[in-house]
Amino acid sequence: MRRTLGWPITLAIVMIVLLVALTVGWVVLSVKQALDATQFAGVYWALLAVGSLFLLLVLAGVVVYLVLTIKAINLSQRQSNFIDSVTHELKSPIASLKLYLQTLNRRQVTEEQQADFYRFMLADVERLDQLINHMLDAAQLEHDSALGDVGQVELAGILEHCARTATMRYHVPAETVRLDLQNAWVRGRQVDVDMIFRNLLDNAVKYAGNDPKVEVQMRVARGGQVTVKISDNGKGIPPQFRWKIFRRFVRLGSELERDKPGTGLGLYIVRTLVKRLKGKIAVRDAEKGPGTVFEVQLPGQAAPPGESAPSTQAAA
Repeated sequence: MRRTLGWPITLAIVMIVLLVALTVGWVVLSVKQALDATQFAGVYWALLAVGSLFLLLVLAGVVVYLVLTIKAINLSQRQSNFIDSVTHELKSPIASLKLYLQTLNRRQVTEEQQADFYRFMLADVERLDQLINHMLDAAQLEHDSALGDVGQVELAGILEHCARTATMRYHVPAETVRLDLQNAWVRGRQVDVDMIFRNLLDNAVKYAGNDPKVEVQMRVARGGQVTVKISDNGKGIPPQFRWKIFRRFVRLGSELERDKPGTGLGLYIVRTLVKRLKGKIAVRDAEKGPGTVFEVQLPGQAAPPGESAPSTQAAA
């Protein structure tokens, strides 16, 4: 059974109340004694000051303990949620692959059915590959804090590639993602920039509505900032949960009731890489109707003259 936050919070509150009561009682008794024995007033007041300071330190320690305990239990719950998610993500495609292989091995199927089976098995393998890549990307972030080969990365091409990959993965039309791009470069490693927008566009397409519509808008400011807005028409993210979604292993809702695959690592990877590139990321509601907008700001500049980026268009 998973641990809950109830008992440590209750215990800490009880300890704080007892310490406050003890402090107040001690102060009253010490003052009374000081008034009754004026010849030892200096000693009493010195002991009172030292004792009060000691109790304040104990009280601060209890508060710190409460905070650390809550953080530890939250991390434990997120890790348990992550294990549930990964178990499901591994079990589902493996079970599907096993079923198709057993069918091909034991029964005679038509060439058309074989082609369908091979297509479904390839999709399952790609799902497993995506899961492994996510976990490897998250693990790499912990050990690869240096930027390494930093250079100017052309952003429009990366956005086009990520949009095309996301639409192909979820088998939606290419025009699902609308691109409004400008000529721009950002400073960083191409693999990091690709990882940021691959995760954001993957989420945007995955969590869009029944009639998925995703828009990507890129603008270059004079001050050397490149802003990319990725909006979808999904259910949106409640404001009270927006500060949580960039933490490791966080996925809103219960894994047992979830119908979308994932590990809770994508947005953690995005936030870590954006901060590494000295950028900013924000989440807000869509301007019209339901949906979510992720806004990423990265240091960059307009592309040199002669470089061309596509105008407003659908992802090819």
